[in-house]
This record gives sequence, C-alpha cells and structure tokens, in this order.
Amino acid sequence: MDTEKLFAILPIKEVIGELPATVTDMAVDSRAVNAGGVFICIEGFTVDGHDYVGKAVDNGARVIVASKQVDIDPEKVAVVRVDDTSRAVGLLASRFYGYPSRKLTMIGVTGTNGKTSVSNIIHAILQESGERTAVSGTIGFNLDGILYETENTTNDVLTTQGMIARAVQERCTTMAMEVSSHGLVEGRLAGTEFDIAIFTNLTHDHLDFHGTMEDYGYAKGLLFAQLGQDLEKRKFAVLNADDEWSGRMGKMTPFPALTYGVRNDAMFRASDIVLAPDRTSFRLAAPDGEFEVGMNLIGEFSVYNALAATAALFAKGMATEEIIGHLEKIPSVKGRMEKVETSLPLTIYIDYAHSPDAIEKAIHAVLPYKKKKLIFVIGTGGNRDRKKRPVMAEKASVADYVVLTTDDPRDEPYESILSELEAGMTHDQYACIGDREEAVRHAVSVADEDDIIIFAGKGHEDFQIIGNVKYPHSDAQIALEAAEQKFGAGQMKK
Repeated sequence: MDTEKLFAILPIKEVIGELPATVTDMAVDSRAVNAGGVFICIEGFTVDGHDYVGKAVDNGARVIVASKQVDIDPEKVAVVRVDDTSRAVGLLASRFYGYPSRKLTMIGVTGTNGKTSVSNIIHAILQESGERTAVSGTIGFNLDGILYETENTTNDVLTTQGMIARAVQERCTTMAMEVSSHGLVEGRLAGTEFDIAIFTNLTHDHLDFHGTMEDYGYAKGLLFAQLGQDLEKRKFAVLNADDEWSGRMGKMTPFPALTYGVRNDAMFRASDIVLAPDRTSFRLAAPDGEFEVGMNLIGEFSVYNALAATAALFAKGMATEEIIGHLEKIPSVKGRMEKVETSLPLTIYIDYAHSPDAIEKAIHAVLPYKKKKLIFVIGTGGNRDRKKRPVMAEKASVADYVVLTTDDPRDEPYESILSELEAGMTHDQYACIGDREEAVRHAVSVADEDDIIIFAGKGHEDFQIIGNVKYPHSDAQIALEAAEQKFGAGQMKK
C-alpha cells in the first residue's frame, strides 16, 4: 500500500526518517512482521511492543509506529511517533484493509451468554439459504464453512480487519461477529461498521475487569452507541425484551429496535414452548405472521437465541417463514449443550457455561428429563473473576452430585479456586478435584445408567491453560474413554 496514503489517516504524528514508498503489511506481533511491513508497538498488560522493535526490524519491518523513543537507526527504518498506538492501530488497520466492513452486512452480537449460539445460528441459516457468510467468535473464524483458530472472542483490531477483508475476498455477503465487553472497551472493533447489533442478556461475569455491573453494562452498550448517527443508513438494534438492560441499550442508539422475548410483549415472541431432550418447539408471533417452529436446539435459552437470530435476519431482509424453515434443519452449536452420542443409557452434555446464569440455564434445560442422578462438573478459570465462584457453585447445587474443578487454572493454585467454589455449595454431595482430567473421570465413575452428566466450562475448547502453557484437553474424549472403561469398550459412539 502507498505509505503516504496510509499514514495520512493519522492527523497528529512525528515522522523520524524517510518513509518508504510502499509497505507490504502491518503487524502488532514482531514475529508476524514480513519484509517491507509496518510494526505497531502496543502496550499490553504483560507485554510492551516497544521492547520488541529490534526483532521486528530483524524480520524486515520498514516502519515502526511507537509512542515512546525507540533505539533504531532512522536512516534504515522510519519511525512514526504518536501519542497512543492503540488508537492509531485502529485507524491504520481500517485504511490498510480498505474499510472492508462497509462491503458486507455486519451483524454484531453482545451479551453475557448466547453470543456464540446466536452468531452461529445466523451463520448456519444463511448458509442453508445459499448465502456465502462468515462468523467470528469464541469458536474461531468460520469462513464459509472453513474454520480457523483465533485467540479471543473479539480479536485485536488488526486481526479483526484482516478477517473481515478475507470474508470480502471470499465473496461473503454477511458476517456475524461475537462482540465481547473487553473488545469494546479496548477498542478492538475500531473501524468496524455494524449494520445490526444484537443484545442477548446481562448477568454476573467479568467483574474482575469491569468492576461493577453498571460499568459492565456500559461496556456492552458501546456496540449500540457505535452504530453511529448517520440516519441515512439502514441499521437496527435487536433487543431482548425480557432483560431489563435492553432499555438502556435501546437508548444508546437512534436506530429502530426489534424486540424478542418470551415473557414480555415483543415483536418476535415465543409461546406454547414444548421442551424435549433433543428438540424444542414453540409458536412464534412475528411482524409478518404466526408460525409453528421446531428445532434441534434444546432448552428455553435456545428459544431466546433462536428468536434473536430470527429478528436479526428479519432486519436483514429475510421473511420469517424462510428463516424458520432453515432453523428447523440446523444442528446444535458446537460445545453449547452439545449431546455426546452414546449407545448406553447414560446422557452426556458438553457446555461452555462459566457464569452463574449460564449454569442455571444448562441445569434447568435437562431437569425435566432426569431419571436418576444429574451430575454436574463445574470449573472456573484461575486469575479471573473470583466473586462469581461461590455463586456458580450455588447454582450448580441444584444437581444431585457436583464435581468442583478448574477450567484454565493458569497460575492460581487449585486449592484457592476450589475453596472459593466450595463456599457456595448448598449440600454435601460433591467432590473437589483440581485436576480437570481427573475430575471428568471421577464424574463418570460415580455415574450409573440413566444418569445425566453435564461437563461445563470448556465447551468446544480442546485445551487447558496451566501456567502460560496450553495443554491438549477434551472433556468429551476423556469422558468417552472413562465410560468405555466402566461400561465396556465398543458400547460408546465416538
């Protein structure tokens, strides 16, 4: 790209040395720098990019964007000094990739729970309709059916703009994106132009980062505020009428809101809900008629997720009848109350629930079908929101037997995590096992035929973070192996 054109987007800067005529790419990780590229020094919580300028230059960087003095030869590498590199990268990334979000219908999904399910339901329905689409979030970056691994629910701004640009290159017309509160506060969505913003719910989570529910709610509201003020553009907010925070979200944008819900009046409202172990049906009242809906997703929370997706796709221009026709065909979302198929009368679910509200909803989704025991495995991450731990265990206590364990312990001792979880237990039918693999095996060991086990916290993830290292880990695989050992090999379906 033409370097002068790229850096013209920065209104206040100091250029030290001579800028090259063109640059090949941009990076915020010195290891990702290519010859002729730009390296932007970002100050993070644990790492400062300014400390890696030498490595970036060794890898071929021709321009360094910095907010501090850096020790390099300006005769060989140009330096662009700015006050705030975190803000600069948003401006630069958007221009470098040609403002790709303007070329797609962008749907952003925020809320404590349901982001992954809603965004992936939207993606699946659009694919069923024949549209080329992309979706990014906790599970990764799904580019029209090809899944790429990503680091965060909402990636850094440079990665985000690169993903959107890839979607444009692959001729996608819509992209759904999970939008985390961390990503909004830290400016990772800078330059992303959303057309539809969805709010699912707000419950206790991430208070180690936000401090209070008020600040947490404000962070979520940034998505709606950032829809902008250009009323010539066709944009919508999609709000959960049964969540009290929706009123605040609606006030943060001038664009029309479509509401959905079960209990309160809403434009998309579900009634006569029938919940079964592997299927859900309900009657849907929508602006363009009333419809009978059947789907393979389970639990009342899945009804909310389906309603949110339906309202968003209606806002996009699809008829409700077409939407629900595709909804009936899509499978459950990976790692979200995902049933592990077995040939024994032992029911196993894998879920990502790691907040009190999500745990409560996961348990209540299966309680009506419990024949004997419900066993619930609950873990929480180390060095993260500690206030929610006893509340999580309290919610899990509805199960007959609870296994308290860890999620990604990181640098926090097992005993610290388990003791804070244990404080919330309301009965004595539980075990404390810090090692998650051992905890999974223990849950299977205490299970009998006709029991239900829910493994919560990891969901789709196939790793566990201990210290600063990712180790391979799969709740489903470990559970299957343990069940084969207990009930006999060959009787479980992998």
